[in-house]
Amino acid sequence: MSLLSVENLVAAHGLLTAVRGVSFAVDEGAAIAVVGANGAGKTTLLRAISGVHRIESGRIVLDGIDLTRSNAPKRVAAGVAMVPEGRRLFGDMTVRENLLLAGEYGRAGRWTLDAVLDAFPALKPLLDRPADVLSGGQRQAAAIGRSLMCNPRILLLDEVSLGLSPIAVDGLYQSLALLRRAGTTIVLVEQDLDRALGFADRILCMLEGGIALEGEPAALSRADITAAYFGLARAKGGAS
Repeated sequence: MSLLSVENLVAAHGLLTAVRGVSFAVDEGAAIAVVGANGAGKTTLLRAISGVHRIESGRIVLDGIDLTRSNAPKRVAAGVAMVPEGRRLFGDMTVRENLLLAGEYGRAGRWTLDAVLDAFPALKPLLDRPADVLSGGQRQAAAIGRSLMCNPRILLLDEVSLGLSPIAVDGLYQSLALLRRAGTTIVLVEQDLDRALGFADRILCMLEGGIALEGEPAALSRADITAAYFGLARAKGGAS
């Protein structure tokens, strides 16, 4: 049985339907990358799964438990954690305080402060610095670490590399690879197609709120992905 199952999910912004009947499943320990142009519905999808955006219809099931009507805190308690676009750390609090605060509201598990610092060693000398003085890459590392302190069963990452230098992105993906080796289940939104293809077990390409293309990276050509990304053709692989 899949760890996470999203079934016919529909979510809107007012009269605009941002997510249209999206269905997919994630096995435990797997990584799925969601790609697509701006406005395709990627962020709304993650926000709907995490419980911070209301859904119109559909189901969200985590390890057999229906979370569809659960609010965001209850989903965190069940094991869903999200790193939002823009990081959204508490800027006047130190890195240490940001991490420990998340730990107070999360689940018990292997992700302690020491474990997070082992996964993101660049945070160790920054623990007592206010979050608002960090670089973009440091803030992203701290934001991911903060979510890990909740000991999630599934980690949602929105726009992992957006606005970061290539060196910072390299460091983040090294840490994400470590998380994968530790068995962390990940769904990430990624603008860098090469990163997505190199990291994920499966790619979902969204277009106008739906899934235009889905498949394993090795089975998808760049031509297929480009066509799905821009809506040039209905590509094979599970369009909806």
